[in-house]
Amino acid sequence: MTDVTLSVGQDAPKFKAVSTDGSVISLDDFKGKSNVVLYFYPEDMTSGCTVEACNFRDDKSKFEALNTVILGVSMDPIEMHKEFTEKDHLNFPLLVDTTGTICKAYGVPASEGRYPKRWTFLIDKNGKIAKIYQQVHPKDHSVELQKDISALPK
Repeated sequence: MTDVTLSVGQDAPKFKAVSTDGSVISLDDFKGKSNVVLYFYPEDMTSGCTVEACNFRDDKSKFEALNTVILGVSMDPIEMHKEFTEKDHLNFPLLVDTTGTICKAYGVPASEGRYPKRWTFLIDKNGKIAKIYQQVHPKDHSVELQKDISALPK
């Protein structure tokens, strides 16, 4: 468990992480430019995680129309992220968090020290937390997020 408790309106914790393609992605890369869906998931290539990721993949153009990028985070190593990305043709970055640093910064609990809970943070283009989702249903989450992003101030 973690002691961090974040709330809507707070600055989102900054992070830098290696992504699926080996590049380093930082939250600051998007500040002033795009909203960010930062979603945490337990493990690459498992049923719920695959459903959620494939829905994000299929809806990517809808997120782009809403000026929003999608970033997935789990504690799996880059090799598993690459395999997951290739197998399911994912078109957005997965961030490597093998040490759990990003999970801890966002207060996302992990079971057995390795599997983060399925939580999502919607971060607005100013770097503020706009919404926190602690009860995520993989099948419906992409549509839910699009609706909430549409309601954000422009």
